[in-house]
Parts: sequence; C-alpha cells; structure tokens
Amino acid sequence: MIEIFMKTLPFFALIGLGYGACRSGFFPKEASVWLTKFVFYFALSAMLFGFAASLPVTEIFDLSFALAYLTGCFIVYAIATIVALMRKRGFEEAAIEAQCATIGNTGFLGVPLMVSLFGPIAAGPALMVLTLDMVVFSSLIVILITLARNGRMQWALLGTVAGGLLRNPMIVSIVAGLAVSALGWSLPAPVQEFTDILGAAATPGALFAIGASLAGKSAERISVAAWLSFLKLFVHPLAVFIAAFWIFEIEAFPAMIMVTAASLPVAGNVYILAQHYGVAPQRVSASILISTLISVATVTLTIAFLQG
Repeated sequence: MIEIFMKTLPFFALIGLGYGACRSGFFPKEASVWLTKFVFYFALSAMLFGFAASLPVTEIFDLSFALAYLTGCFIVYAIATIVALMRKRGFEEAAIEAQCATIGNTGFLGVPLMVSLFGPIAAGPALMVLTLDMVVFSSLIVILITLARNGRMQWALLGTVAGGLLRNPMIVSIVAGLAVSALGWSLPAPVQEFTDILGAAATPGALFAIGASLAGKSAERISVAAWLSFLKLFVHPLAVFIAAFWIFEIEAFPAMIMVTAASLPVAGNVYILAQHYGVAPQRVSASILISTLISVATVTLTIAFLQG
C-alpha cells in the first residue's frame, strides 16, 4: 500500500500546490477561473480526444460495463435521495445531494490518475465512466430540478439537455476521437504531435486547478457534508464493486478501473450546477472540500484493496 500511496501522492501534492497558491493570494481567483477554462476546453479535451482516437470503440462502450456502473450509482443515488427526503429537505435539495454522492471528479482527477497508475489500457474504462457521468447524471439533475419546479415535462427541456451535452467539450472530444477510430484514420504527424503536447498539459493543469478551486470552498454544514462524503468515498465504490464483481461479473481490470473511479471525491461541476440553480451551494462546496481531503487516503486504500 505504501508503494501505491507514493504513486498517488504527487497527484494530490499538485492539488495541494494549487490550493496553497490560491489561498495565499499568489494565484488570484480570476487566474484559477481562466486556468480551469484552459484545461476544460483545450488541454483535457485534447487528451481525451487522443485517447479515444487510439482506442477501438469496443474498448470504451460495453453494455455490461455500463449496466454494472449505473446499477451501483443508482443504488447510492436512491440512498442519498431517501435520506434527504427523510430529513425534510425539498426534492431539489435531495437531487443535488444525490449528485454529490454519485458523481466523482473523473475528468480532472480520475482519467490522469488512472492512466498514470495503470497505463494507457485504463483509458477505455475511464472514458466510459466519464461519458456515463456526463450523459446520464448531468442530464438527470437538470430534468429532476426542472420537473420539481415546473411540475411537468416539457419538450423544450429535452432540447436544453441535448444542447448542454453538445456544448460540453469533453463529450465532443470523445465523440470526435471515436469517430476517427471507427473510420480507421490515422492522424497526420503534426496533428498527433499537437494533440500530444496540448494533452500533456491536462494532468498538471487539471490538478492545480482543482486545488485552486478548493481554496474558495467553505466547510459549512459539516454534518451533512460529512455524510455525503461518506456516501461518495465509501458507499459508492462499495456499491459499484458489488455490481461489477458479483452481479454482472465484469472482467477484473475494467471492473477495477470502474470501482477506482467510483472512489473519487465529489466533482466540481456539481457545485456549478448547485450554484446555477441556487440549490444548497454551500453544502456542495463543503462536500467537495471534505471528500477531496479524505480521498488522499481512501483512493489509495481502494486501489490497494483492488490490487490485492
């Protein structure tokens, strides 16, 4: 386990560096916003495109894999929703809390971490998890909150969801890369080198940006945030583990990547949604902060357990 911890430590050290730089004022908040945009729209998209273009479609999209992951996720989603409703929270807050308990930081932290630890072979399952998170759960939260506010389904809502997916650069880059792979094209050497150079900035940039964003997070509502962090870091990977290894009997390596992805801390885009809709942003902020701090240990323990 010490060996695994030493491999994961540099990733979390980069997060800590970003946190310290922004917290001290050396790296202003405005700079962290623009760094995040650079990573999101350019560096990370280039990295995802490169992975998708180099993989056969069958290595990314597998129905059994998707069903196993979604089964584990919806178990946790249901637990978080039921507990929130039992606490007399509204349906909107319950949906946001369920999102905290289910959506991990796969894009900025998970893909770079798992590819570094397990090699390029981890890219396929990691991209599958990332795609499911973005397509299924990013759409689901918009639908649930809109239904809670309007009381009915509208066709315009589906257009809003579809438009959001089409404007997401990570979705676009993965689809574009898969198209290149499916057509059997090889990227021209200058294009390949450009993608490699830009994509190489994704890992340090994304990790630094995570830390910088955490510097502005508060630790209010500790009890609820601790509960949501417990669901995300312990219950979510356990539920996915049961679904992957025992129910659907997924092959060991992709199942390990799936469970590792489930063990990641709460994703930053949950806070963006909470802030956009005005639903419990402080609670989400505290959950991201607490879960990221604790994940330094829990992600290492999860990987050590899976490898053992």
